[in-house]
Amino acid sequence: MGKLSGKIGVMMGVANDRSLAWAISQALYAEGAELVFTYLPGPSNERRVKKLLGPFQPKLLLPCDVQNDDDITAVFRTVGKTYGRIDMLLHSIAFAPPAELKKPYVQTSREGFHRAMDISVYSLVSACRAASAWMPPGGTILTITYFGAEKVMPGYNLMGVCKAALEHSVRYLAWDLGREKQIRVNALSAGPMRTLSSAGLAEFDQMLRHAARKACLNRNIEFEEIGATGLYLLSDASSGVTGEIVHVDAGYNIVGL
Repeated sequence: MGKLSGKIGVMMGVANDRSLAWAISQALYAEGAELVFTYLPGPSNERRVKKLLGPFQPKLLLPCDVQNDDDITAVFRTVGKTYGRIDMLLHSIAFAPPAELKKPYVQTSREGFHRAMDISVYSLVSACRAASAWMPPGGTILTITYFGAEKVMPGYNLMGVCKAALEHSVRYLAWDLGREKQIRVNALSAGPMRTLSSAGLAEFDQMLRHAARKACLNRNIEFEEIGATGLYLLSDASSGVTGEIVHVDAGYNIVGL
């Protein structure tokens, strides 16, 4: 029996085998969790996620447009009615129009700003609201962020502002859901890694090299390290931890050089 045997989790944001959400999902599976996955509606997205999940045969694989509150509510209602409860939620969703990421933040368009904030930040608020209706006391929610929320990272631009809003949303959600239902909300701040999202950043290779040189451990991080920390934050091992931004970046964030 694993640490998470009998626990029900919803994983939002698994896109391929290089997703941080997939690294965490594998760690949860290894500890016996029962997982449900959502994907961005569309045949190609469904095929890609189905292929990835093939060996695990999840009971539910659900399309979800996170810009649509009805979609989000329907997903969690389906999971709740199928299992009777939801114990864990992983939110690993972020998007900004590629054209917006390629220009300085001062040139961000109003439309691009609204869309990026809606998908990258408000989706967590909406998902927490829908998931918490099915969560017993002790439920836990985790989202993914990056150090560009705290300091200027050239090339991260609009997404850094979105992540800053996401991180403070974590704190307010931790307060609201903790007081109301004893539900915990945290964020994992991952060091730079090659993912589908990072492919849209013009200066990502430079960010990767700089992080390795500056980090205390003199290296970048591995997917397994993200998975292990995600497991900790989504399990009872972190029962006293909420409203936190937990860095997994080989110590990069503490160095001023």
